[in-house]
Amino acid sequence: MKTSRLALWSLVSVAAMWGVAFVVMKPAIEQQPFFDFLAIRFTIAAAIMLVIKPKVVLAIKGKMLAIGAVLGVVLGLAYVTQTIALEMTTAAITGFLTGTYVVLTPVLGWLIFRRKVGVKVAIGAVLALIGLGLISITGVSIEVGQIWGIVCAVLYALHIVGLGRFSSGLDSYALTFVQLVFVAVVCWIGALPDGYQPPPTVDVWMAVLFTAIFATVIGFFVQTWAQAQMEPSRVAIILTLEVVFTAVVSVAVGQEVLALKTIIGGAFMVAAMVIVEMPTRGRKEHIAGTPGSDDDDIVPLEPLAH
Repeated sequence: MKTSRLALWSLVSVAAMWGVAFVVMKPAIEQQPFFDFLAIRFTIAAAIMLVIKPKVVLAIKGKMLAIGAVLGVVLGLAYVTQTIALEMTTAAITGFLTGTYVVLTPVLGWLIFRRKVGVKVAIGAVLALIGLGLISITGVSIEVGQIWGIVCAVLYALHIVGLGRFSSGLDSYALTFVQLVFVAVVCWIGALPDGYQPPPTVDVWMAVLFTAIFATVIGFFVQTWAQAQMEPSRVAIILTLEVVFTAVVSVAVGQEVLALKTIIGGAFMVAAMVIVEMPTRGRKEHIAGTPGSDDDDIVPLEPLAH
């Protein structure tokens, strides 16, 4: 199997893991306060990255710490707002609203830094957005939970734009570790005032460990490797397949009802992936605000909080 194809299917596997994680997290935060869930999740994830590479602390210096802290706070707020949305509405609708970061990222990159948007990426983003909508939207009303999801999408798009703009020359592993630490700090600030409540059941502990180990740590390693094999724009669009897996798993466990629009939406998502996966000749496209060819090893953390 060619390396590029292996990278493609590795990313699809990550999207599948995230789809499962999204579904298992929904009942978990019904049993444990979401701040407490997120706090222990990201603490475990950061601890695992520290154990894997203890010397990462030596790379954390002034610029690294400052950039990682700001990006980590923004990312932490994105996770918090999305989890609020997940608590107040369905997993699929939350996935769609947060998934609009695919469109918001190049738009914000253009508005803030005047980065151009490639035609192929724009087409793929629109198709992905249509697919996400067909799979997730079940009504036309705007609820409070949906507003939280939109806020999350804006925050995550800002995080990706900032990551691409300011991470050049920084060690990706160390930067990710710092961000995870500050995501955990944001969540602990929300969890401690009313007293931390640990996961009450084995099922909730399994959800915490699954999201910490698979959705965060393993997801980071796969993205880092895969982005070295393909264009950042392709990585971002492929990962939006998560909502397809979320819908499939939700149907399998009885959280969602399978409908024709779900199948059509999935087809749009696959079409978006195929279009963006078409070989680019002459130059590398990338989502506005994300890293260029000089620092492709820097990738955003998972697009959705799980």
